[in-house]
Amino acid sequence: MPRPLKLGMVGGGQGAFIGSVHRMAARLDGHYELVAGALSSTPERALASGRDLGLPDDRSYPTWEAMLEGELARPEGDRIDAVSIVTPNHMHYPVARAFAAAGIHVICDKPLVHTSEQANDLLAVVKQSGVVFAVTYNYTGYPLIRHARDMIAAGTLGDIRKVVVEYHQGWLATNLEAQDSKQADWRTDPARSGMAGAVGDIGSHAENLAATVTGLELDSICADLTTFVPGRRLDDDGSVLMRFVGGARGVLMCSQVEVGEENDLRLRVYGTKGGLSWSQENPNRMEYTPLDGPRQVLTRGQGYLSPAAQAANRIPAGHPEAFLEAFATIYTGAAEAIRAKQEGRDPDPLVAIYPTLDDGARGVHFIEKTVESSQSDRKWTDARWSAPQ
Repeated sequence: MPRPLKLGMVGGGQGAFIGSVHRMAARLDGHYELVAGALSSTPERALASGRDLGLPDDRSYPTWEAMLEGELARPEGDRIDAVSIVTPNHMHYPVARAFAAAGIHVICDKPLVHTSEQANDLLAVVKQSGVVFAVTYNYTGYPLIRHARDMIAAGTLGDIRKVVVEYHQGWLATNLEAQDSKQADWRTDPARSGMAGAVGDIGSHAENLAATVTGLELDSICADLTTFVPGRRLDDDGSVLMRFVGGARGVLMCSQVEVGEENDLRLRVYGTKGGLSWSQENPNRMEYTPLDGPRQVLTRGQGYLSPAAQAANRIPAGHPEAFLEAFATIYTGAAEAIRAKQEGRDPDPLVAIYPTLDDGARGVHFIEKTVESSQSDRKWTDARWSAPQ
């Protein structure tokens, strides 16, 4: 094992759920060591969070600007290799842009930024600097999701006809943001979360999962967004009809007000030769039904899975791998890409699989078009995306 990459973190301090998840994911496969952080928007809490995590005083910074300046002042071999950005959404763009422009690799939580204008600017900055930029759509790290992607790419399902992706939650069924819930407060605030609520928070995961597994490109959408909880400023429920380039059809549903639901992300894909079904709450099995044969249950850790699925596997079948391991697989993919750049070699194609800046930019475009469609009287809204030249 080569030396761990030196990782810095922006956000994710005291009281932040996602920060601890990112730290556990980064550590799991031994590819990173957290050496620096600006862990809160409040300088006092940032420094206290650094002490809690055992960061040295000279690398626990009061602000992200101070961290960037301090790390760049260090000898090149001693500064951080990558920064993990786990702030609320409104801070993704300025932090990611500054670190990428400085030549520091970026691992950013989703959704990427607030607007396509910001996303396109990031694409230009990263093209100029050449850094690795990963976006943590972590659900694409599950081994069976990688196997599903490879099955579809190999034509096992035939021509894709229908894609159904659903993300059901119930935690925002009440006005939780008025009850001193940090997680609910920023996610329902347009200034910090962006123009969308449920669609931005979990619908973006659903869009990315469907796109990653099927390889299909959206052509147009018809969206209906609703805010059910009185006083809430962003949507908490959404339904989207999708038309894909080539003729396939799809449905995306996302909600955070479905009482009793926890984290029920589901994907079903149907083609001319077969269909498959996967659920995040039971991620170590997937059902595959060929057109002329019996339903099959595929399970994680088996030798019949694709090489990419095998590479994302850690422990023998029957021992559940789930959320943290899938998250860690994204971090490991980014680490392989970073090391390949540092060593002047091609990355291992079975390992360096991670959601890219293009995926993040396309996700922002999807959010914008979904909001536009919901507000429009037209039946269909053009949703095609292509990277700017």
